[in-house]
Formats: sequence, C-alpha cells, structure tokens
Amino acid sequence: MTKLIQIEGLHYRPDDLPKDQPDILRGIDLEVDEGAFIALVGENGSGKTTLIRQINGLLQPSAGRLRIDGLDPQDPYQIHALRSRVGLLFQNPADQIVASTVAEDVAFGLENANLPSREIQSRVTAELEAMGMAQEASHPPHLLSGGQIQRVALAGILARSPKILLLDEPTSMLDPLAREAFLSQVIDLHRQ
Repeated sequence: MTKLIQIEGLHYRPDDLPKDQPDILRGIDLEVDEGAFIALVGENGSGKTTLIRQINGLLQPSAGRLRIDGLDPQDPYQIHALRSRVGLLFQNPADQIVASTVAEDVAFGLENANLPSREIQSRVTAELEAMGMAQEASHPPHLLSGGQIQRVALAGILARSPKILLLDEPTSMLDPLAREAFLSQVIDLHRQ
C-alpha cells in the first residue's frame, strides 16, 4: 500500500520558545497509508495542530524528514503541489473564509488554481449541495452559524479534490447535533 504520509524523527521548536522548555514536537515517527482514516488525540498543547501544520507545510520542522505523497514540505519548489494535494480545515474555520459570499468563498481556491469557469461553477454547486448549503450560496459568510461556516470551509477544500484531508479539532466549536452531523459527513466522505 502507498504511504501518503511519512514522517521520521520530526522535531519542532519555535525560535521564541524559552531554552528551558522542551521542543513542541520531539522525535515523531508516523506513516499513513493511502485510504487510511486516523485521528490524532491528545491534551491541549500536546502538538496536534503543530503536526498538522507541518504536514501542510505551514510550519517548517527544526529537524527530521517529512514526505507527503512523495513531496517535501520543506522544499519551496514543491509547496504549491503539496497544498493542492492536502486540504486543511482550521480549528477555527472562520479564519479561512475570505470572500463576500458563500459561493465565492468555495470558488476561491479553484480560481487560484486557474480552472475553467464552468468547472469552477460545477464544483461549487456540487460541494454546496453535498454540504447542504446550496440555499446559502449568495449569503455573506459572516451571517452564518459556526456549523455552517465550517461546512462552507470544508466545501471549499473538497472542491479542490485533495488527496489528503486534515481536520484540526473539527468538532470543538459545534453543538452536539452539529457535531454528530459533521462527523457523519466526514465518515461518508471517507467511504467515497
């Protein structure tokens, strides 16, 4: 089976961390096969978000080696290809909403990938329908609930068809009903 994520001896220490504090990540080894569904669990501040940001190339390791679908997140020439293959839903999805309407936001990543406008429209429509957000396509995102914003952000990620989907504490800002619905959607996505 193909290894989509390979991490060997990963360490991360921010420059501003006091010398008497240990590295945030220390000696992480991880392999994830294509098609796997995994969850990283741990206490607050244990490095889960830091590890996810390493995988997506948002943070650079202090030491160690990463290969994400064969790409090196530390190589600036490979970062664009990496980010087209890895979708990341932030812990606070409102932080990744950038447009004035729901449909424009879902289209944003596709437009930056220079896809034809018909393809963009088709993908936006399909993902908004899949997320149950088609009725809100022309709405401003700032008027949506937290759960709706999360679905818009996820629709924008899925419209790009990433090979790897990273969700950073995806249920932390949801009420129990929205949490159950979201987890059900994620499980359905994995089955597809």
